[in-house]
Amino acid sequence: MNSIKSPDQPPAPLTDAVVQLIGKDSNAFAILGYVHRCILSSNRPELAGDFMREATAGDYNHLLITCMRYVTIK
Repeated sequence: MNSIKSPDQPPAPLTDAVVQLIGKDSNAFAILGYVHRCILSSNRPELAGDFMREATAGDYNHLLITCMRYVTIK
């Protein structure tokens, strides 16, 4: 099987954490804390600090994009 991804597929998240944001509090701090806790429970808890630094380095859209880089969003 060919493992090359098509250009329209986003890259795989950096952790195996799966986060459900639909129906959750959309406050930036609530999302930040929830995703941070999920990363700490993932296969790559050492990335939690990197996530926090990157996620807090921009606006709300940057936060959401950073979440998608680190976890699978449901």
